[in-house]
Amino acid sequence: MAFGSFERKSSSQPMAEINMVPLIDVVLVLLVIFIVTAPLLTNAVKLDLPKASSATDAQKPDKINFAIDAQGALYWNAERITREDAAAKFLEEGKKKPQPEIYLRADQNVAYRYVAETLADAAKAGLGKVAFVSEPAK
Repeated sequence: MAFGSFERKSSSQPMAEINMVPLIDVVLVLLVIFIVTAPLLTNAVKLDLPKASSATDAQKPDKINFAIDAQGALYWNAERITREDAAAKFLEEGKKKPQPEIYLRADQNVAYRYVAETLADAAKAGLGKVAFVSEPAK
């Protein structure tokens, strides 16, 4: 690495070596700039917020056990009802806050139309929490 040479022969050829010193200087300057400006980028406002205690709303939603047997008979909490009565009860329960959870138990041999009608009646009443209950496989 002869930068300053007094020989006449080598001065006509271009230098094939990269000078790394300026590159390292630029990288170090950028590193210092990032180190200095990084703490300034966090915009945290110091506030003294008021202290308040609030009780959590621990209301548990009601549970409705709705069952459909193999013949299509409807049961509301083990009490047999008609589809019209079920739709009326769904409307009544849909107005409550918090809305109750419906646990739908349908016999495996029941026609799907009875399940679909029940889901449609619950949806019309605004009830959205419907769970399908099944037994674990043995």
